[in-house]
Amino acid sequence: MITAGFIGLGLIGGSIAKALKKADPSIRIIAYNRSHAPLEAAVAENIVDKGIYQVDDTFKVCDIIFLCTPVEHNSTYLSLLKGIIKQGCIITDVGSVKGYIHNTVKSLGMEDCFIGGHPMAGSEKTGYAAATDVLLENAYYVITPTSGTTKQALDFYIELVKMTGAVPIVTDPEKHDYAVAGTSHVPHLIASSLVNLVKENDTDDELMRLLAAGGFKDITRIASSSADMWSQICVTNPTHIADLLDKYIDSLSKISGYVKSRNKQAIADMFISSKEYRDSINIGARGPVLPRNVLYCSIEDKKGAISGITLLLSDNGVNIKNIEIIHNREYQDGVLMIEFYDERALLAAENLLTGGGYIIHS
Repeated sequence: MITAGFIGLGLIGGSIAKALKKADPSIRIIAYNRSHAPLEAAVAENIVDKGIYQVDDTFKVCDIIFLCTPVEHNSTYLSLLKGIIKQGCIITDVGSVKGYIHNTVKSLGMEDCFIGGHPMAGSEKTGYAAATDVLLENAYYVITPTSGTTKQALDFYIELVKMTGAVPIVTDPEKHDYAVAGTSHVPHLIASSLVNLVKENDTDDELMRLLAAGGFKDITRIASSSADMWSQICVTNPTHIADLLDKYIDSLSKISGYVKSRNKQAIADMFISSKEYRDSINIGARGPVLPRNVLYCSIEDKKGAISGITLLLSDNGVNIKNIEIIHNREYQDGVLMIEFYDERALLAAENLLTGGGYIIHS
């Protein structure tokens, strides 16, 4: 029997715990949470077998411990756990920056028991109340082992990730942080700076604000994310973010030169190149631009789940342009992405699916 420990039972920690319990009810879960209410709710729901109110020797029986707290608290918990855990226990985290925590682990001499983790799923909602046992289904779950990670430990961890329904991807911390800096961290900074550009340079009658719609809203949607979370991410992954920001600034300077000199061909080449690459990316990926006429639907990963949706829509004359499982859901609810040809079809689908008991997110 596996015993899993959790420090922090928010959206991600709670969802992992629920998914593991659903996959194997025999898994024993011990959890600590600073606020008592989520912990008591998890015990009442039979997700947590033993809730505790301080990090102590209770965690000594754990085979794996998930750190699901803000990054700045992880060093404290790692230090506490170092003198508690049994031989062979794995400690992991769920943070979106891996180099920072790996450096902490190395300084503590805990590379033999730590494996980094980044489940790429989430929501604008927070807390245990928003946690679900399907949040991680078909989402990418990046795994970053250390130089001291054994094959046995890594294989065990990969199997646990699969039990949550997620898709494991093994890589090293630096490569992970560089990749997410380019695809997530820098886009968030760009979106925020673009919003502030309009805010600080608007006309007296705020005409820019009035006309801000369509593409502007699409590309700046992620600027509404948590300021605390993203400022923390930026200061824990500064090297890669700054490197790519400098390259982006250089790119903008070149574009500015093209515009000033009215170099139509250079501008067209830029648009052609970006379009070709953007079109080659999985349309369901969580980038700064969302396709229009799209909804996201939460479904359970079981036989016939997708066909049930497609039949419901086709039987009612709603044509689907594209349908995909979403693997990276950090900033969007829903497991299934469905795109339609026009807004009328989108609205009809929303009504049909809602009436059919599906949970949808537009």
